[in-house]
Amino acid sequence: MANTSPTLMRTLKTRRLRRETRDARVAGRGRRSGLRLTPYLFLLAPIALLVTFTYIPVVNMFYYSFTSWDGLDKTKDWVGFDNYVEVFTRPELFRVFYVSLYYFAASFLQIALALYFATVLSFRTRFRNFFKGMIFFPYLINGVAIGLIFIYFFKPGGTLDSLLAAFDLESLQQQWLGNPDIVNVSLASTSVWRYTGLNFVLFLGAIQSIPGQVYEAAELDGANRWHQFRYIIAPGIKPIIGLSFILAIAGSLSVFEIPFVMTAGANGSMTFVIQTVNMAFKFSKFGLASAMAVVLLAIVLVVTWIQRRVVPDEKVDLS
Repeated sequence: MANTSPTLMRTLKTRRLRRETRDARVAGRGRRSGLRLTPYLFLLAPIALLVTFTYIPVVNMFYYSFTSWDGLDKTKDWVGFDNYVEVFTRPELFRVFYVSLYYFAASFLQIALALYFATVLSFRTRFRNFFKGMIFFPYLINGVAIGLIFIYFFKPGGTLDSLLAAFDLESLQQQWLGNPDIVNVSLASTSVWRYTGLNFVLFLGAIQSIPGQVYEAAELDGANRWHQFRYIIAPGIKPIIGLSFILAIAGSLSVFEIPFVMTAGANGSMTFVIQTVNMAFKFSKFGLASAMAVVLLAIVLVVTWIQRRVVPDEKVDLS
């Protein structure tokens, strides 16, 4: 027994180690499977919100576009493609897209200003953090609040007229929101003030992602700021510029908040979205309004697809 006792002890110890190793492996597999499931558990809440408030309403919108629902009745009479036929056979429904041209033209000014400020403030400039906050701040304000602010800015005898009077320019005073010839210019300029900050942040982030060694090498080669912008910054942020143009096109076609709050579509400032909202809530034609919304969605998707085909994304390597 004395001779076999150490052998028995080693055997028991070996079995215990094997059992502990097996238990550790099982526990490790359980922990790994739990870790693999953890990201999906965190995604449940946002996915549920996205499906509930985005995808289900979109599906319902497609369904309503084939009905003559007035928004109140429990029954929804099926009319097939009649709503779409009416949309495409009533020229006045598409005539309002002319207003979108003002916002589309303003978007070029908006992108140019954002690109200029982002380029200047990406280099060492006094109080640049202050200016960054000032430029981005308008985008943080609610669109309804901006509309109310600029109603007082453009009203007769308001802020703009007072500024013109202070510089002895009373002859330039206008009915900024009452004159059909300039009302869309006034509204589009308000959109420029609001959305320049968004493009500014996109451009600034892209510019700052360019390696600093590239600028140092350019300075050693004698490149000035314009050369750095033309040969380094512009090619380096080309995908972001393309994204900004896509957002500009989509935004110019679906303008709503500012003209709705400031003029309610009066004096020739009616946009397609305001017209769609009026069709639904003013004339109780939810089926026709849904068809108009589907048409607008299709137009935005087609224009975006064409733009991506004409100006495809290119990989940029500045390293």
